Amino acid sequence: MSKLTDVPKRILIGRALRSDRLGETLLPKRVALPVFASDPLSSVAYAPGEVLLVLSIAGVSAYHFSPWIAVAVVVLMFTVVASYRQNVRAYPSGGGDYEVANTNLGRRAGLTVASALLVDYVLTVAVSISAGIENLGSAIPFVVEHKLLCAVAAIVLLTLMNLRGVKESGKLFAIPTYVFVGAVFLMLLWGAFRGLVLGEDMNAPTADFEIKPEHGGLAGFALVFLLLRAFSSGCAALTGVEAISNGVPAFRRPKSKNAATTLAMMGLLAVTMFCGIIALAMATDVKMAERPAQDLFLDGSPVGADYVQHPVISQVAAAVFGDGTFLFVILAVATALVLFLAANTAYNGFPLLGSILAQDRYLPRQLHTRGDRLAFSNGIVLLAGAAALLVWIYAADSTRLIQLYIVGVFVSFTLSQTGMVRHWNRLLRTERDQAKRRHMIRSRAINAFGAFFTGVVLVVVLVTKFSHGAWVALLGMVIFYVTMSAIRRHYDRVAEEISAPEGPTDDTVRPSRVHSIVLVSKVHKPTLRAVAYAKLMRSDTLEAVSINVDPDETRALREEWERRGITVPLKVLDSPYREITRPIIEYVKGLRRDSPRDAVSVIIPEYVVGHWYEHILHNQSALRLKGRLLFTPGVMVTSVPYQLESSEAARKRARRRADWSAPGMVRRGPVEKRTKQSAGRAGGRAEDGGGSGNDA
Repeated sequence: MSKLTDVPKRILIGRALRSDRLGETLLPKRVALPVFASDPLSSVAYAPGEVLLVLSIAGVSAYHFSPWIAVAVVVLMFTVVASYRQNVRAYPSGGGDYEVANTNLGRRAGLTVASALLVDYVLTVAVSISAGIENLGSAIPFVVEHKLLCAVAAIVLLTLMNLRGVKESGKLFAIPTYVFVGAVFLMLLWGAFRGLVLGEDMNAPTADFEIKPEHGGLAGFALVFLLLRAFSSGCAALTGVEAISNGVPAFRRPKSKNAATTLAMMGLLAVTMFCGIIALAMATDVKMAERPAQDLFLDGSPVGADYVQHPVISQVAAAVFGDGTFLFVILAVATALVLFLAANTAYNGFPLLGSILAQDRYLPRQLHTRGDRLAFSNGIVLLAGAAALLVWIYAADSTRLIQLYIVGVFVSFTLSQTGMVRHWNRLLRTERDQAKRRHMIRSRAINAFGAFFTGVVLVVVLVTKFSHGAWVALLGMVIFYVTMSAIRRHYDRVAEEISAPEGPTDDTVRPSRVHSIVLVSKVHKPTLRAVAYAKLMRSDTLEAVSINVDPDETRALREEWERRGITVPLKVLDSPYREITRPIIEYVKGLRRDSPRDAVSVIIPEYVVGHWYEHILHNQSALRLKGRLLFTPGVMVTSVPYQLESSEAARKRARRRADWSAPGMVRRGPVEKRTKQSAGRAGGRAEDGGGSGNDA
């Protein structure tokens, strides 16, 4: 059965890669740019339109503020890029904003940043895919007519591409990203040449339209509020900037330098394209409205519900290249593709951040392990599911989804830059070299300005977008924060409960029987209990076996094993593909082949938990392993349970159910009588422990 399921898996995501080939998946700058910067580069396809949509509330007369809003966005972009160049040099391990905040501002700040980033990554996929569908719909009507279906299909396809690995997906994404950038720059240059040199008039398809303002003649505070809201919408161009600081480990050496260079390239390209599209939109008289059916008028009449409002970049392309021309179609398709691929920024950021959070025990441990293709497969699948759900809820409407956007970005921006200021303050207290001090002071000034500027923008975003959907993003952040805090408390409680104390304890006292192989992952109480039990089995050979999935953890296990002077020899089996079950099965079968008349006994320490959700937080490798070993002739499997405190809850539930009459209970006699009889016959039979989990 495993072979039947393995064949389609290999067709879809490719053959498995060994752990020692991780270095081959690292990215050069030319591939890292489309992989990590496709989100901010592609956001120029919808960010200018969001600015005009908000300004249209006050009518066409408010459009003349758009260049000034673009200038503010540019200043903010350069500030953020300069700030993050300091981040990638100071924290190249890949923790990004989370690591900076956690290290310098404390656990709560780090968890807040992590919650904001996780929400933002999910929104990045949902917004990018939805915007891509709308842009592709300007050239292919079928797509926009079946938005939801096409959006979900795009998420599935993108997920499969990322499951094949970062480097392979990066190669696929590089071509459309560079085609998009080239097509946009060609449009900007040709538009500037036609307008400034040839003096031609270029009119967008909506140039003759009129806008009915929802609130005409805005002035004073109302106008300022409108401009701030337009600015916050334009800040969508900054989404994804932080992904490079989270993805530094994926770069080739020198990692920090290559990441900083990629950041600078991304910022320069994004700013140029954003300003150019805003300028051409003004020159070609593009009209946009939040409610086009009611607020857009042609020849004095509303355009009606059948009118499809195309994005700004499509209207500008129609004015510059001509509607339906070859270059127009190329740009429309490239825009749609790069918007789809912009979601790839999240596909690289979310799984990596999830792995770091799982390592810090804030998320289930399964998110920390790499899949067959050395990608964090569990995180990729989790992101895809969350984004597909969001797209379904909001019917793939990018205008509605984008209102949820940006909040998480600026929460992480602000806390990260504040953390960097404290980082430089700490280093300056001990640094005596004057050249290094000058560099640190300059870096601190950049990060301080970045913290102030992004903090102001965060307040603006919260004030202007809260009632338009930002509250949903804040609610998502709270849910992530509470969930991760609860997971961390659970893991901390379990770690404290099973930690192995120095000296003899009840868990190391020799029981009374036998064994051959003890499976271990760490030296804790369940392991010591299993080893102590195995010693009294009086087998001819006894050894402990561990699987080498993480070299650092394996080295720590060996050192702890020797330090404690455990007399049972420890054997480590290499697992280049990070599998647990197969190496053990092959090792046991090898023992059977060498001595066919011998019996092999495998002893597995297990946790016993009392709640269904605790099963999710612990690997179920013991269940899979036992299922395989049961079909291996001459092999006996013994589970050594370790009851966690929560198992008491399951025991109490079992006692409460004792009064319940199941079919057949009448024939078997009263509960109390049967309990006394079974106690007399079976003595210490274990009560219901609610199931088992295993981390061996």
